[in-house]
Amino acid sequence: MNMKLDVIQFNESFPPIMDGVANVTRNYAHWIKKKYGRSYVVTPKYPAYVDDEIFPVLRYPSLPLALRKPYRLGVGQHNPKLWKKLSTLHVDIVHAQSPFSSGNIALQYARQKEVPLVATFHSKFYDDFKEVTRSDVISWLMTHLVVDFFSYADAVWAVNESTRETLLSYGYKGKVDVVPNGADFTIPPNLDLMIQDIEKQYDIPSDSMVFLFVGQMIKQKNISMIIDSLNLLKKAGCEFNMIFVGEGKSREDFEMRVKRYKLVNKVKFLGKILNRDVLKSIFARADLFIFPSIYDNAPVVTREAAAVGTASLIVKGSNAAEGVVHGKNGYLCENSAESISQSILKIVSDREGLKNAGINAQQTIFRSWESIVDEVVVPKYLEIIEKYKNNH
Repeated sequence: MNMKLDVIQFNESFPPIMDGVANVTRNYAHWIKKKYGRSYVVTPKYPAYVDDEIFPVLRYPSLPLALRKPYRLGVGQHNPKLWKKLSTLHVDIVHAQSPFSSGNIALQYARQKEVPLVATFHSKFYDDFKEVTRSDVISWLMTHLVVDFFSYADAVWAVNESTRETLLSYGYKGKVDVVPNGADFTIPPNLDLMIQDIEKQYDIPSDSMVFLFVGQMIKQKNISMIIDSLNLLKKAGCEFNMIFVGEGKSREDFEMRVKRYKLVNKVKFLGKILNRDVLKSIFARADLFIFPSIYDNAPVVTREAAAVGTASLIVKGSNAAEGVVHGKNGYLCENSAESISQSILKIVSDREGLKNAGINAQQTIFRSWESIVDEVVVPKYLEIIEKYKNNH
């Protein structure tokens, strides 16, 4: 497409916090800037971090979130410095990737600029609220506030059909379009050498079966269940190396669980990895990506695994399982440690089938962020802008 399009996105998380929504925001901004026009991201400040993107990142004051480390609570809705900078920008459309502090700034800014507001629903917010408040009543009250935010948007997106259904189940009554997630991994010609470097760096035997999890180290991701399943695999005599990549408030608890099971020599916690080439190499070295989270909606990490030909094991019926055909382009299990371990034993007994599942995942699940932006995001932006102009 040959047109100019200026887009500003607002989100609670952004590098060095690298969750799925930050990944979406970053890739939208990257490809808009590279191919269409100006692109901006507005997000809370992170101490001592210096942005290094091809587009401007506008930061506003923040406070630490003790119960959601390493996340920050943005406090910039009335920040004069931020608003002075925002007032100088030309934008055609505003995109809120979060309904919280950044989303409220996005709503206010869109109305001020008289341009449309798009809001994407990414997360099971009720589950997040329940984890913190332990109260059904308070969690539902907070969820209704989220739904109210989406009702103010000119267009609402969800990352897959299951996520759309989640938003509707919260009581949202409007139209919801599905805009899928992608991945930014491409396979370089020297990938084999990169994998060898990873094996040396992290002391991974070249002939070992490697399992991988990438994501926040929080209980909602079912990481305890993964560790329990690893203990069952050890008892069954299965040889493996398990790698966990990511940070979060429950990491120490998970490490203690590994120690209790005497799995320390089989399990590595690598922490947060921001270098995309290193992360890509780890994904490529893995034989199986284990992702039993029933909390996630359309996880970018399963797309990243697929991008390098690594199949995923996902809980059957979860939002994350959408698009996975068992035994063809991935694997499905029940929501239990026993099912995960039994599934893995069966999967690793058929190495050829595992390899083919990875190839099929690459062909059917992976989609590049560039193609998502070109073929879905930008056409929808233009449609929303045109509709907004006609109605105003």
